[in-house]
Amino acid sequence: MSAREQKVEVDGRSLRLTHLDKVMYPSTGTTKGEVIDYYRRAAGVMVPQAARRPATRKRWVDGVGTAEHPGKVFFRKDLEDSAPDWVPRADLEHHDGISTYPLVDEAAVLVWLAQLAALEIHTPQWRFDADGESSCPDRLVLDLDSGEGAGLDDCAQVALWCRDLLAEMELDSYPVTSGSKGIHLYAPLDGTSAADEVAELAHRLARALEDEHPDHVVSDMKRSLRRGKVLVDWSQNNGHKTTVCPYSLRGRERPTVAAPRTWDEIEDSSLAQLDFEEVLARIEGGTDPLAALGLEQHDSSAAGGASADDEASAGAADDRLRTYRSKRDARRTPEPVPDATPEPTPEAARQGSHERADAAQRALEAQDPMFVIQKHHASSLHWDFRLQHDGVLVSWAVPKGPPLEVDVNRLAVQTEDHPLEYGTFEGSIPEDEYGGGEVTIWDSGLVEIEKWREGREVIAVCRGREGGGLGGVPRRFAFIHTGGMGRGARTAAAKKKAKADWLLHLMKDQPEEGSAGAHEETGAREETGDREQTGAREETGVREEISPMLATPGSREDTDEDDWAFEMKWDGMRTIATITSAGVRLTSRGGTDVTATFPELGELEDAVGGTGSGTGRIVLDGEIVALDSHDRPAFSRLQGRLGLTSRRDVERAQKETEVHLMVFDLLEADGRSLLRTPYRQRRDALFATVDPTEHVKLPHAVHGDVDHAIARSQELQLEGVMAKKESSIYQPGRRARTWLKIKNAHHQEVVVVGWCEGRGARAGGIGSLLLAVPDEDGNLHYVGRVGTGFSQDDLEHARERLHSRARRTPPVSGVPSADARDAHWVRADLVGEVRHAERTPDDRLRRPVWRGWRPDKDADEVRWES
Repeated sequence: MSAREQKVEVDGRSLRLTHLDKVMYPSTGTTKGEVIDYYRRAAGVMVPQAARRPATRKRWVDGVGTAEHPGKVFFRKDLEDSAPDWVPRADLEHHDGISTYPLVDEAAVLVWLAQLAALEIHTPQWRFDADGESSCPDRLVLDLDSGEGAGLDDCAQVALWCRDLLAEMELDSYPVTSGSKGIHLYAPLDGTSAADEVAELAHRLARALEDEHPDHVVSDMKRSLRRGKVLVDWSQNNGHKTTVCPYSLRGRERPTVAAPRTWDEIEDSSLAQLDFEEVLARIEGGTDPLAALGLEQHDSSAAGGASADDEASAGAADDRLRTYRSKRDARRTPEPVPDATPEPTPEAARQGSHERADAAQRALEAQDPMFVIQKHHASSLHWDFRLQHDGVLVSWAVPKGPPLEVDVNRLAVQTEDHPLEYGTFEGSIPEDEYGGGEVTIWDSGLVEIEKWREGREVIAVCRGREGGGLGGVPRRFAFIHTGGMGRGARTAAAKKKAKADWLLHLMKDQPEEGSAGAHEETGAREETGDREQTGAREETGVREEISPMLATPGSREDTDEDDWAFEMKWDGMRTIATITSAGVRLTSRGGTDVTATFPELGELEDAVGGTGSGTGRIVLDGEIVALDSHDRPAFSRLQGRLGLTSRRDVERAQKETEVHLMVFDLLEADGRSLLRTPYRQRRDALFATVDPTEHVKLPHAVHGDVDHAIARSQELQLEGVMAKKESSIYQPGRRARTWLKIKNAHHQEVVVVGWCEGRGARAGGIGSLLLAVPDEDGNLHYVGRVGTGFSQDDLEHARERLHSRARRTPPVSGVPSADARDAHWVRADLVGEVRHAERTPDDRLRRPVWRGWRPDKDADEVRWES
């Protein structure tokens, strides 16, 4: 064919390209062929930014022209009638009808659009979900546009101010020089806020910047106000508006690009817009400053676009085990089936022995992610390779088994995700059931995930057991997806197979046989799961601190009285006490050294009778409490002791309020770790190791009678009880259902996000605090304000704490206007605790009463108590 016309293949798509020598940018002589080549080479970084977003195009059929004679531009929404069948598309309803948009989900779409002279690709801040519906925005954008008399350097300064303001809201930000006059600033969102909410947030940000820098920033669109200033255009967060897509060319005099930049570049005084050749050089040199924003979201979006037949693919359903459960009947199979309600048959019950249940529990509770390879004699022999990721075992069936030599590729067919309990399953599945046959564990152990690109590539180091199928040495494997997402397949079955097929190979670069990764440093788990986790790096003599194990909110109905012990719940500050020959060290839940704050607890040396001397050490878990006149723990009294560091302050406070340490667990004895020793045995060892003293107490536990324990705690007017499974191990830093906290009253840890001025006797000071509680994903949710329970000292201390944390914008959304009207916002990093009547259906606290600050807690640890 002539130089003006070519047939090409892009990722399996055949395209006919014409008029390749047509000049699209007269000032530089850039041709249509060069435009097409740019989009083909930039597709790897541009597609993740554009994928599953409706693409609006600006087409210059005869080129951009010159400043004197600009070319004619067409603004196109609807998909062209000539579009090939393979172009992915989605419908969007507008007020004037329904439009069908192309989706730039692959490189071939970009090349096809370039053939149509679509120089600019514009997309909104949201994507289509798996059902083809518009989802909430996954990013916020601010368009910084220089007015007359201002330039790119002014936009750069405003971008830096924006970055700082977004950082206060705990939002990362990514700059893009627009290819025109200004800078676009993107911030990733979690996809839970509607477009109008995001637009309102962006509007508030723009106004805050204008208030703080009135001589440099304007948030109003009126051109008359923009002279010499930078407009912070927040309006492009409207769900109906679009922004030029990162890496898109611009239809300007020169072939410039909306180019992602680093913050170092933004701060450089020589900052300038980039043309397409400069951007290609950056891409092919490995520079993609926007990768973190696009790739991760694109991967999850692509996964979310899987069909109903592919629910086992990562992210395809909210419940990743739905497919697993749909294929199994808990009454007929001995396999673990979480949340299955039917009672198993006697045969299945016998297969699911207590021993297996305990092993499954250890798999669920292990600190480190696990892998398991099971040899499965089903209709055909194969090996099931499973890696722990996102709370499940992601699984592949490997017909010929895992390769043990490099450069050997094995087919691996991805199957449905399995529950973590499956990591210890061995047994016979009935032949008439799904997967019928014999299952044995070929190897298992810890896994270190080095790379996880959902649906594309997984690299993992598996550290199996001695004598296991991997030979007792660490092995680095790579799972590589074999090709596209099935759009080229003709049938549903072919599409499903294309998505499931992977290659598994042993990588050339293998870890050394004796190397110890982070997992081995905290103690590797053997086949029986009973190797002790020392938490220490013995070869260097450095001992790591042990983080306290955490409990899950529960009720008496959650306990099986035959295997539970019940301790009183002490209302104080959680502490890990370490006793060595060097003395006593006390650390808070967050790892802060509080030894100097509580000198009376130096009695621990006497309490252990010198057993902490020598080379070993003793580590105890307990609660520091202050008692009231009725010998009941009073958290309000403890407040006066918290946070003190100077010797004089500590001595004065010690005279007013003495403290006691309620010791309830033994984690290490004479240097020997007890973390994987069952609770009942640890308690026995505790009473054999520690003797009570004046300030060190050993409270007893009630065994097997939850009602008696709760009644006793109510009689003593305590906070509640702690239920602990007697067979449970100790899991540092983890929250588990083998420890339950059953409270007599409603208490809730809260994050303070602001305060309101007082009236009457509190005029001129703090009247109330504004509160929030993070949800399970860590996103703050406003829960109301508290104005009672404070002493005058509490209010004065609160003002001192909050004054240095002031910020201009709220760190939480959804604050009612009545509460926000006179609010002073603060950085959301201080934790307090309230008592309340109930939690309302819309997650507000009814009649909260302040109990005190919790300096031992971090804001990101706070969660709903029930």
